[in-house]
Amino acid sequence: MKLALDAMGGDNAPAEIVKGAVDAVKKYSCEIVLVGNENKILEVLREFPDWQNFPLTIKHTEEVIEMNEHPADAVRNKKNSSIVVATQMVKSGECDAVISAGSTGAAVAAAQLILKRIKGIDRAAIATPIPTPQGVSLLLDSGANVDSKPKHLIQSGIMGALYCEHVLGKKNPKVGLLNIGEEETKGNEQVKETFQLFKNMTTINFYGNAEGRDIPTGKFDVIVCDGFVGNIVLKLAEGLATTIFKLIKEAIDAGSVGAKLGAVLLMPTLKELAKKLDASEYGGAPLLGVDGCCIISHGSSDARAIFNAIGLANNYVNNNVLEHIKTALEEELMAKD
Repeated sequence: MKLALDAMGGDNAPAEIVKGAVDAVKKYSCEIVLVGNENKILEVLREFPDWQNFPLTIKHTEEVIEMNEHPADAVRNKKNSSIVVATQMVKSGECDAVISAGSTGAAVAAAQLILKRIKGIDRAAIATPIPTPQGVSLLLDSGANVDSKPKHLIQSGIMGALYCEHVLGKKNPKVGLLNIGEEETKGNEQVKETFQLFKNMTTINFYGNAEGRDIPTGKFDVIVCDGFVGNIVLKLAEGLATTIFKLIKEAIDAGSVGAKLGAVLLMPTLKELAKKLDASEYGGAPLLGVDGCCIISHGSSDARAIFNAIGLANNYVNNNVLEHIKTALEEELMAKD
């Protein structure tokens, strides 16, 4: 397996991106192409005297798409940017997947313009793992499309269920539609129409409306919403987790000697909880619906996150997720004819 890694994408590029790649090739049976400025990448690789013994190569590019650039325009105008070149390598068949912690908009635009969408999908969706007591649930879309029609949400539900089954290992996953109440009469016109479409489907296990409080409980394996709502939910969860741990630390620092001693005893448990809520433990989120594997990582990704993103790409490709999605959509389209 050969993966194209956008070495210039993200707040910590290229240092943390390259270090994550070095760690990953020691564990996974894959070759990684580091796409970006060769001189800057080599500066990092020289920290590893034996790096030339690893299955790592460099694809030099001159340009980088910045966070503040218009995604689609930048992809069209910066043909030699790291994310565009990395995506082209998947399109040509040279690589099996592309991974980027750079501009999410640029990664989505590059995937949709270069890889194209698969038959039966009108809009791709980012499927983000959300930690729950049972493991993780999948939230999609979490930012690829801010405006979605009911048919787009249905497509997200199908893709999310297949990914949940073939990568997360959940048989007959429960699919929920994010809404303001459990009753099918609740919500705006978009979700009410989507509910009826889901209700009449036999190819997925539709479990009804999911309220916001259901997301972290694990009641649903897949939660479907449009990208506008999903991105707000995701960033609220990130901010809330950070704030809770900050408040706990402040309370301990201001507490009595007994409180501090109790905190010492609880520290292993708190560290384990923090690890479970840390986005870097999940590496990234797949962009489902494009004709290829595209993993989108958080802009603040460190080496650990990139290591896990590479593992995620391996699982996606090895489990033939794309082919499963294509087959299921073909069956769905045939059933409608």
